[in-house]
Amino acid sequence: MRLTTSPRLWVYLLSLAAAFAYALLGLVRLATFRATTFDLVIVDQAVRGYARFGMPYIPSVGVFHGRGLDYPQLADHFSPIYALLAPLYWIHDGPATLIVAQAALFAAAIPFLWVLTRRILGTAPAYLVAFAYAVSWPISQAAAFDAHEVMFVPLLTAIMIERYQAGRPLPAFLAMLALLLVKEDMGLMAIGAGACLVVLGDRLRGLLCVTIGLAWTVLVRGVLIKLVGGDTGDFWAYGHLGADVPSALLHMLGDPLGTLALPFSEEAKVDTLFLLVWPTLMLCLLSPVSLIALPHVLERMLSDRSSWWQADFQYSAFTVVILFCAGVDGLSRLLRRTKGPNSLKIAWSVGVAAVALTLLPRFALDQLAHPAFYRADPARTLAAAEAVAKVPSGVVVEATNSVGPALTSRATVLLWDHQPRYAPWVVADVERWEYPHGSPAAQAERVSLLLASGYEKVFERNGYVVLRKTADGQPMASR
Repeated sequence: MRLTTSPRLWVYLLSLAAAFAYALLGLVRLATFRATTFDLVIVDQAVRGYARFGMPYIPSVGVFHGRGLDYPQLADHFSPIYALLAPLYWIHDGPATLIVAQAALFAAAIPFLWVLTRRILGTAPAYLVAFAYAVSWPISQAAAFDAHEVMFVPLLTAIMIERYQAGRPLPAFLAMLALLLVKEDMGLMAIGAGACLVVLGDRLRGLLCVTIGLAWTVLVRGVLIKLVGGDTGDFWAYGHLGADVPSALLHMLGDPLGTLALPFSEEAKVDTLFLLVWPTLMLCLLSPVSLIALPHVLERMLSDRSSWWQADFQYSAFTVVILFCAGVDGLSRLLRRTKGPNSLKIAWSVGVAAVALTLLPRFALDQLAHPAFYRADPARTLAAAEAVAKVPSGVVVEATNSVGPALTSRATVLLWDHQPRYAPWVVADVERWEYPHGSPAAQAERVSLLLASGYEKVFERNGYVVLRKTADGQPMASR
């Protein structure tokens, strides 16, 4: 059916408003020194490498892990899709570009979700579901926490599901292949997509997707990451199950009940799982489309890394579009089975939008409604800007986590931590706790040690300290 101009216009306006909100959230955090070296500087360094037709080196991570300045992003997380952002750096070179690009990509999923929902449930439900996604908590948290490879996933998964449902398997397949370039674990999503197709009766394509997902996962983790100097052990987060994949599988087979209970073994896991399904009023559980998300969710919940379980970071944005699409499909299936009235379509869609609104105050988008978010701490913000101005361009600088993004476009930024690197310049913070230090007191002690090992203080205000290595200082470590 040909779409009229008016519905298209409104959904595009919703997408534009969402992109503006996401960008505003990230840009205010950047301007007020609340963005972080880990991870905004990491992505910035990788994209800048591509923009200069070179390797996507991420010295911030390389030096942090003792692997040197010439450590490629592909060895940390296999995300060659970042190269698509390189032309944007020819227009504006800096982390603000990443924040705006991420906002646009998150919002670009809205029209595809709207088209899918309109085709299945109608126009009014389509607007309500699209709105629910636009203000959803996984996108809110991802937009508020710097920039990550997840920026590509909502759009690609929306294209994959909508195009397949529209009877266009080729663009759906191409979107799935593009997902494999986002991160080393996206083969799991291809496996989930294959399982979904098998359940839907499209067995040949389903088995093909499962095969591609398995083969890609083995190839990336077993070969490609090692070829670029990475260590696959960095990604192993299942030490409680075994030392490697075979031993973990044997453990799970030997204790199936314990394995089934593991995703529910911590309160944070249960909270996140509930928050994933509740925005669709749990109807996503009635659809095989949810199988696309299942492997990635299990990857998180079976791990021993508590940050993966949390709702506070970007990880849930990998599956949010999938679950909204599954909710739409789940309602459609429920109505067909029960022969329920069409009014349930509107009732469910209103409920979905209402749930999204009730969750807003708990998550990051709510900050946009509070004036204090834009002001932050004026004295500290001014002091941070003055500290950054003291660092000359073109140098290597160890910067406290929240200051690195302000320096990365004109200096080689390393994360200032508890390990002595002896970079020519250091920007420290001794007033507010900064990752990865244990406390402000520990940060102050680190500054004292630097002063005793050949650095001089060139600036100090409101907790920020800028140090410069003197001629007799020690050489830089971990080069």
